[in-house]
Amino acid sequence: MLDAIFKIIIFGDAGSGKTTLTKRFKTDLFISDSQMTIGVDFETKTFDVDGKNVKLMIWDFGGEERFRFMIPEYINGTMGGILMYDITHYPSLVHIDNWLSIINDKKERFPLVLLGGKADLDIIREIPFKEGRKLAKAKGFSGFTECSSKTGENVEESFEKLTRMMLSRS
Repeated sequence: MLDAIFKIIIFGDAGSGKTTLTKRFKTDLFISDSQMTIGVDFETKTFDVDGKNVKLMIWDFGGEERFRFMIPEYINGTMGGILMYDITHYPSLVHIDNWLSIINDKKERFPLVLLGGKADLDIIREIPFKEGRKLAKAKGFSGFTECSSKTGENVEESFEKLTRMMLSRS
């Protein structure tokens, strides 16, 4: 029996690792040859968080500019979100305000986590951890961390933290 069902959105620049993150969370496998998301992909996963059986309905939005118009149409009913950027590509952090403006136009407020992806590529990092954390605090995100879909570092934990936030609001 399910204790909760939550709709969450994952969005951010193309190539930031959103689909790979979603696949890693769902299957615990690293799929390196992910195809570009055209529009929106949908996944579900049921898992246990603090003794609660929770189902997440994950809406993974394509990051290309031509798909951004879709987000406001699909955001209704969203209970949480992950805004993802690529730590090896500085423009993906610069675009955070553009992404926030898309969802801030909606009246609904929900926990939103800023997530730096590709943490395993530290050797070619362009965005220091401290800069991501500082931006998350300045912009009022509910949480911040970095993850690696390749190694699995902080993948499950990121979804668990977001789920705890949603559970505390339900």
